[in-house]
Amino acid sequence: MTVANPYRNDPSGALQQTGLRRLATYASLGTALTLIVIKLIAFLLTDSVSLLASLIDSTIDAFSSLIIMVGVYHATQPPDKEHRYGHGKYEAIASLTQAMFIAGSGVFLVYESLQRFVHPQSVHHPMIGIGVMVASIVLTLALVIFQHYVIRKTDSVAIASDSIHYKGDLLMNLAVIVALASGSYTSWPYVDPIIALAIAGFLLYGAWGIGKQSIDILVDRELPDEDRQKITEIVLEHDRVRDIHDLRTRNSGLHLFIEFHMEVDHHMNILEAHDITETIEAKLHRAFPTSEVVIHPEPYGIQDDRLDDRIADSDE
Repeated sequence: MTVANPYRNDPSGALQQTGLRRLATYASLGTALTLIVIKLIAFLLTDSVSLLASLIDSTIDAFSSLIIMVGVYHATQPPDKEHRYGHGKYEAIASLTQAMFIAGSGVFLVYESLQRFVHPQSVHHPMIGIGVMVASIVLTLALVIFQHYVIRKTDSVAIASDSIHYKGDLLMNLAVIVALASGSYTSWPYVDPIIALAIAGFLLYGAWGIGKQSIDILVDRELPDEDRQKITEIVLEHDRVRDIHDLRTRNSGLHLFIEFHMEVDHHMNILEAHDITETIEAKLHRAFPTSEVVIHPEPYGIQDDRLDDRIADSDE
């Protein structure tokens, strides 16, 4: 890396992104705690298992938001002597922990819902519960709008995973309203647990998606093929670059790391190769604003040990 990424190394920009990330975690935790209080009161008054599902989800949200807050704090710390790649993976660790919490709440909710099928119960004071859920929708929608703004500005994987869950909460809250309203217009006791089971399924599905994304970051999964192709095209656009090999990429949560070997004519001097490297790094920074780029220039056509060849051999 010979050129500093201006999108990453602008002090005011970096400080703003850090502040937005942390503010989003504070907003998430504050919203979750508020919802816990009002939903707990509503559940005690209504005895609705679907409202219990929403209460459990808000409780998990609070724990998850606390974990995300700690993770984001550590992730936004600058590189140091022992962590020269930075601390971005703390976000992925926090997101994976969140996924485990969500999965656990989904399993518990399945159990509670099945119990209500065996021992059905009527919903009490449904209008109180409906009022609480409407308030929950308003608070959650405000949080999601703010999170979307932060994600657009920072591309934070932790805030994105948190936002996905809260977007699901909007649908969940609407489903709970349906379940509570059914208690006013029908004596059939199974709408409530059916809605709760549907919410449990949504939670488990969301946990799988968040967990997979987090694990991909932690195990250094390559960027999508379209991004790798874009990198190759940017490099080969330069008329003095002959080829590219051993492209390696990974996402740390906060930053992308791009490394590759760039082949140039063997008679090119070091200064010329250096200038080409800086030009290409600047183009990659524009295309991938959170990236760090490491380029190894070498003569075109030499026979050396290549990662591409080893991967191709292992696939045969």
